[in-house]
Amino acid sequence: MNPSATTKPAPSKQERNGRLSADDWAQAALDLIAEQGVAAVAVEPLARRLGVTKGSFYWHFPSRDALLVAALERWEKVEQEILFGQLEPIPDPRERLRALFSLVAHEYKSHVIYSELLKALDHPAVQPVIGRISERRLDYLTASFRQAGLSRTDAQHRARLLYAAYVGFLQLNLQLHQTRMQHDEFEAYVEHMMATLIPSESQKSAD
Repeated sequence: MNPSATTKPAPSKQERNGRLSADDWAQAALDLIAEQGVAAVAVEPLARRLGVTKGSFYWHFPSRDALLVAALERWEKVEQEILFGQLEPIPDPRERLRALFSLVAHEYKSHVIYSELLKALDHPAVQPVIGRISERRLDYLTASFRQAGLSRTDAQHRARLLYAAYVGFLQLNLQLHQTRMQHDEFEAYVEHMMATLIPSESQKSAD
């Protein structure tokens, strides 16, 4: 057997001592996804970007696909803990929805990553993540609209309408390379979406 065919590069002493963590690699992979897409994630270019040898990678991950899974799990965790975590302390459901609209509207990098993942749905590591993310977002939106006074059916419809508008907006602006809105125009668009989709006190409905 040829040892060079199976032996992975050994991490340097500095790398073994924790100069880079698995999270560092996962974040670097997310950055690369945002810039060039899922297919661009590879060990050598990431090692060059991080200024380390490939041995540092193999200290944390057995394969490129394992890194991709870790990167996507990190992206899920950040959304769940940071984005939703910021909203939970807001007691009024309509104000919480307004805060959600505002937060999502200004998380540009997360939009880019999501858009790139939509292009790679045939990848076995990507499809389950998009499925979980979409289900969680729709459930959260439905619950939020319910708390704002809509019936279960109306809340589900409005959640789907909002999520479809979000995905469609990404398609227009990121995947079809439509010219990005000017700041004032974009802010006006977000306000219009809030006024259109967040129910007023008079719009409460019964099941």
